[in-house]
Amino acid sequence: MPPAKKAAAKKAPAKTAAAKAPAKTAAAKAPAAKKSASAFNKAMTISPELAAVIGGDARPRTEVTSAIWAYIKKHDLQDPKNKRNILADDNLKAVFGGKKSVTMFEMTALVSKHLS
Repeated sequence: MPPAKKAAAKKAPAKTAAAKAPAKTAAAKAPAAKKSASAFNKAMTISPELAAVIGGDARPRTEVTSAIWAYIKKHDLQDPKNKRNILADDNLKAVFGGKKSVTMFEMTALVSKHLS
């Protein structure tokens, strides 16, 4: 039988000074800078047709999309066979340009026409 080989002893890597430095606490950190206003955070004016669905106050694009999805789910307007399709009721038909059914991808383009 061949003699058993000894496993080579590995040296642990030396810790750097940065690794030994104590972690900063939340109070010691500088205050975060305000987020820059992007197109998604900018309040948009809502058309009367869209206001009938989600309300008339100005709000950012992201909140408009969330409010429309809340309306769709509340009124059970998703196609049961294909959840990506939205079946429009009378209020949504006005927003969707008279279409009875749109995909969720078409919906974003159609809704953007009602924001300014």
